[in-house]
Amino acid sequence: MSEHVEWSEPEGPAPTATAAVTPADAADAARLVSFGLQPKLQPARDQEYADLLRRYREDPPFARLADAVATGLGLIVLEVSPRAGMAVTAAEDSVFAVRMGDYARRTSADGGDRFLHGLAHLAVAAMAFPRPEDLADDGYIGRVTVNGVDAFVRQACRRLEERAAEQGENTDPATDTPGLEAAWRIWVRRSATGATKDARRLAGSTTGIVAKAVAFLTESGFLHRTGDDNGGTYRTTARYQLQVRDMAGSAAMAELLELGVVPVTDGTPTLLPAEESDDLELVADAGLPFHSS
Repeated sequence: MSEHVEWSEPEGPAPTATAAVTPADAADAARLVSFGLQPKLQPARDQEYADLLRRYREDPPFARLADAVATGLGLIVLEVSPRAGMAVTAAEDSVFAVRMGDYARRTSADGGDRFLHGLAHLAVAAMAFPRPEDLADDGYIGRVTVNGVDAFVRQACRRLEERAAEQGENTDPATDTPGLEAAWRIWVRRSATGATKDARRLAGSTTGIVAKAVAFLTESGFLHRTGDDNGGTYRTTARYQLQVRDMAGSAAMAELLELGVVPVTDGTPTLLPAEESDDLELVADAGLPFHSS
């Protein structure tokens, strides 16, 4: 009598064991995120930072862990690379978010000037990267000057006034009217430099407001100061390019660029020839990272 044998399907391969996350791994991931929160720190000058970036690129589980740490802190990872380091930006609900109201208080600006400070940041971004291809090119370096940004906004204001006049709209809205277009009109009525006896730039003047904006961006690792000409000259960093990419879809920036005040030929932003005007004499020699409150 033969013995009955029951056959069964062969067992599949045993699942690959996933290495457990260790406290040391979590500490390294948090360390990498902490480096990302120090925008002036360059990976090329810090070996530990460079090593953690390499691990992020070569070790997918570690990369996911670092991304999770960033997400838990309310941060959005824009890029992780040798050129930009771990570039992060704060989500609106993050403890690291900088709001325009907070920024304005740092600059001792009153409520009405908050629109102007926001416009200054928007104009710096638009002048630094006036074309989509500038944002797409990792090797592109934008250059701006304080006087150039001020002249740019004044010319943009004139374009808006011309457009409003053609459409029969009110070209002189109330000073406290909210909105970006009102801010441009308030800007052109503000003195460019102030009227101190020793020709010092007043903080409440438009060039003073731009100077505050570029100083903040420099302290944040987004710009590098390169000289003193034209109120101060600056060049962009990889981190700033990533930040502007993140905001490039905003309606305000699109409207500003559509005015055509910054024609570009060889990749260098330049201003259109200024009209003869007493106001433009104030900006002679002329060469956008917040959440709403």
